[in-house]
Amino acid sequence: MTDSFLYTTPLDPLAQPLIQALTWEYETRYGDYWGAGDGVKEMNRYPAELFAPPDGAFLLLLRDGAAIAGGAFKRYDEQTAEMKRVWTHVDLRRQGLARRVLQELEAQAARQGYSRIYLTTGFRQPEAAGLYLRSGYTALFDTEIDPEIHG
Repeated sequence: MTDSFLYTTPLDPLAQPLIQALTWEYETRYGDYWGAGDGVKEMNRYPAELFAPPDGAFLLLLRDGAAIAGGAFKRYDEQTAEMKRVWTHVDLRRQGLARRVLQELEAQAARQGYSRIYLTTGFRQPEAAGLYLRSGYTALFDTEIDPEIHG
């Protein structure tokens, strides 16, 4: 069992299982909260070029050649990278893979000249919110309120 990072693009065939699973997860977690097909709309909201150097990055964590986790960032402003799409294969969660992806993306953002990182996560993604809070990010919302209130 060998894990390795691969910097690539969301268009890479290796990324497709991850992207399809993330789209399905958005669909199942949010349903038609914002309207039918929101998972697909969300995944298509940003063109792949935004996640390419010099302003962005798209990363896969591969295990024996298959994508098991991944994430990306894009330019938010001149000093700030915006994290997007940090995700782990559903069968491999709670093993620290998302934290490894997050740490690698943070290091890459610094290598690309960013001094700050901004991110958002959906209100029906408590695992992601927990990861970010445990990793030292500051919540811009009241963590004691029912997440459904944030919408």
